[in-house]
Amino acid sequence: MIRQFLPIIILLLGSSFLMFAGGINGLILPVRGQAEGFSAISLGLLGTGWAVGYVSGCIFTARLVGRVGHIRAFGAMAAIAAISMLGSALLVTPAAWIVLRALCGFCFAGAAMIVESWLTEQTDPSSRGRVFGVYTMVNLGATTAGQLLLTTGDPNGFTFFAIAAIFYCLALVPTAISSTKTPAPLVNVKLDLKALWRNSPVAVVGVIFVGVSNSAFGTLAAVYADRVGLVLATVALFTSIPILVGALAQIPVGWLSDKTDRRKVLVGLTVLALAADAAFLVLAPESRLMNLALAGILGGSIFAMYPVIVAHANDHAMPGTAIQISGGLLLLYGVGGIVGPLLAGWAMAELADRALFFVTAGSHVIVICYTIWRILIRDAVAEEDKKDFQVALGGRATTPQTAVFSEAEKQP
Repeated sequence: MIRQFLPIIILLLGSSFLMFAGGINGLILPVRGQAEGFSAISLGLLGTGWAVGYVSGCIFTARLVGRVGHIRAFGAMAAIAAISMLGSALLVTPAAWIVLRALCGFCFAGAAMIVESWLTEQTDPSSRGRVFGVYTMVNLGATTAGQLLLTTGDPNGFTFFAIAAIFYCLALVPTAISSTKTPAPLVNVKLDLKALWRNSPVAVVGVIFVGVSNSAFGTLAAVYADRVGLVLATVALFTSIPILVGALAQIPVGWLSDKTDRRKVLVGLTVLALAADAAFLVLAPESRLMNLALAGILGGSIFAMYPVIVAHANDHAMPGTAIQISGGLLLLYGVGGIVGPLLAGWAMAELADRALFFVTAGSHVIVICYTIWRILIRDAVAEEDKKDFQVALGGRATTPQTAVFSEAEKQP
């Protein structure tokens, strides 16, 4: 078992550096921006900028790698991501941060795609499922560690920006010293709305509005937590606990969705999320424990929805199209990710801090109503025709290459 993982330990280490920097990056900007007096709309636009950059990176990285090669493309992206972090420390204005955040999102997506393509090449088919599981857990742990690091110092200084930049640069090391042959070309995903809609209307509608809700919460949760008076350590927990609970929830959720209609599982998760939304809105919790408990419930539901949607769509996919379906859904998730933070930022600025949960609740209501309607008019997929459920951290931590990596085990 250990021998199987030795060739890929360095690449997993490189991925952990990338995700560690991403964890710092994703939390330091809203926390520091809040301290600098940025408006909720400006802070929401940071999430919109990231989503635009990330989706663009997923679309255009394959072309860039085709022109200059994997190592040069990866080096450029890691370096530019580091520059964007340092630039954010030097140019503390909303306009600069939105542009730099979009640039970082582009580079982060591209760098992740290249690491995943290297991992695919370094593992044999018999062990790819286990490697994919380890890769997912390593990324989760690194992201959480990056977020929690902010509790150890003052976020208003230069230190955490520099640390994130350092770790973006450290992510260069695995590809620089790797002796493996150049990986196969990256998957080039195009968005085919007609094909996706024919395949599964529930997946299309669901992934867009799950993208809206998840990106709104993921971007502005720290802002909400800070504004209701939680200390920095609790703010970090408020953003990391939902991800951890969401990852753990995928084990029972995946088992259940393999045994019953995945659409019913999606409805159940969304109802649970809506209950958490309502609790935030009605109870207006102020205590540390109540906020963290509700955040855990919300995270356990919203971050388990994306893989259920992808699995449902793949149940209907024609043979050989699973990667295109998964990649297309990722891009639609990104469309929701562009809208969600902007809409939530506007709501928080114009209404109240709790209005973040009006946006998430509205998205969840749409998913529930549409999915129930589809359940009533279309039969479920037969159990023997279902594809395997795959654990995934969610759209913002997933690339088209992730689909290649996870599907590779199934190839003969």
